[in-house]
Amino acid sequence: MASNEPAQMWSTASLPEAGPGGWNPTEESVAAVRGKHRLPKQRTISRGSTVLGVAAVAAMGAGGVATAQGKASLPISVPDMSSVASAGLDTLVAGEDDTAAAPVAAPLATTASSDAGEALRTRILEQAAQQQNAADSAERAAAEEAAAEKAAKEAAEKKVREDAAKKAAEEEARKKAAEEAAKKAEAERLAKLAASFTKPTSNYTLTAGYGQAGSMWSADHTGQDFAAPSGTPVVAVHGGEITSAGWAGSYGYRIILTLPDGTEIWYCHLSSMTKTSGTVSTGETIGRVGSTGNSTGPHLHLEVRPGGGSPVAPVQWLRDHGVTV
Repeated sequence: MASNEPAQMWSTASLPEAGPGGWNPTEESVAAVRGKHRLPKQRTISRGSTVLGVAAVAAMGAGGVATAQGKASLPISVPDMSSVASAGLDTLVAGEDDTAAAPVAAPLATTASSDAGEALRTRILEQAAQQQNAADSAERAAAEEAAAEKAAKEAAEKKVREDAAKKAAEEEARKKAAEEAAKKAEAERLAKLAASFTKPTSNYTLTAGYGQAGSMWSADHTGQDFAAPSGTPVVAVHGGEITSAGWAGSYGYRIILTLPDGTEIWYCHLSSMTKTSGTVSTGETIGRVGSTGNSTGPHLHLEVRPGGGSPVAPVQWLRDHGVTV
């Protein structure tokens, strides 16, 4: 430890002359000359403060550099007074120039500058890591957004397909229901017609059909033949009015029954006519099977002429009105 007492100085003027054998100092010859060349105490304190001030300014300057970089201030280490004294404090007290403090402060400034550079490097690396993390986060967010958009698009397309399939199924069900309703209505209509329409005769066999060619008629067959025993009753297929009854040449005895809608039913080759005029009801007997006119055997030749015009197929017409022959 350095002494608190002021350093003593010696005057060269008081030293004895060296003899032939050289100077041999003694306790009395080297005694300090009190009161001469002694520095004031406050100068010692002033120079010591100068050394400490230079070191503190260097350390604070280094800390200021780190603070200016946006980092927390680095800790300042104050040098040990004993090391400062051993490094040359006595020399400073003895009268060295103030610039002698520089060798003590320089290492501290260099260390502080190195620490500030390391702190700046660390800060740069942290910023780079933050930027990389931000880029990774942005990439993940973009990927998640793209996945969400894709899922939403697929869901929308799926909904469109489901809606289309549902609509098609509903349309198919509607069509099927309409067809079933139409069939039901047709069945009801035929049932009603069956109640009001009937077969023209019984115990028959279908022979020559509509449109069939043959040598017995000049053109294609214009009606349907029902072969049956002679005298078999012939009835009105539907309620109507007898508008004609009598001989008709090649048709033999013929009765014409006109229905409410204007359709004419021709009954030909009759052996007899039991009703020749007036209104008749469905199933009422109007004549009997025969073989009059151009005929090769007993049968009923039946023709159907809508509106009194050209003939149509009797079997199909009867079926359309709920009668199967």
